[in-house]
Amino acid sequence: MDSARKSSEKKQFELDKRYLRMAMIWAENSYCERLKVGALVIKDNMIISDGYNGTPSGFENICEDENNVTKPYVLHAEANAITKVAASSNNSTGATIYVTNAPCIECSKLIIQAGIKRVVYSKEYRLTDGCDLLRRAGITVEHIPLDDADIK
Repeated sequence: MDSARKSSEKKQFELDKRYLRMAMIWAENSYCERLKVGALVIKDNMIISDGYNGTPSGFENICEDENNVTKPYVLHAEANAITKVAASSNNSTGATIYVTNAPCIECSKLIIQAGIKRVVYSKEYRLTDGCDLLRRAGITVEHIPLDDADIK
């Protein structure tokens, strides 16, 4: 039984890395120059939503101002993925969200409200309040750093 559990955990870890790599590829769609972030919402082993950081629909695809400061109306990848699933016939209750970067506090609130039960991210954020809030809400938070070998 113990070896079966270890095998299952190893398989999940490899799957987590694959989804994180996919989120990194999806982040390449972002027009943001300072930081490109991607997110995938997975439920029952299917991608039910995706998102990357950028401006709202209908806005110019320029995320930073002339001083290279992110414009206040830029949406984070998690927010784009969650609002996209909300506008569909799917729901994110019990899902996992894979994000290239650790969620901020605002995105963490959205993740909680969306019923997502697991968050997997690759890159740390300078503040930990988002992940701290997720853990407080009983959401599983896993940091899986990817190196260059994982990405190729």
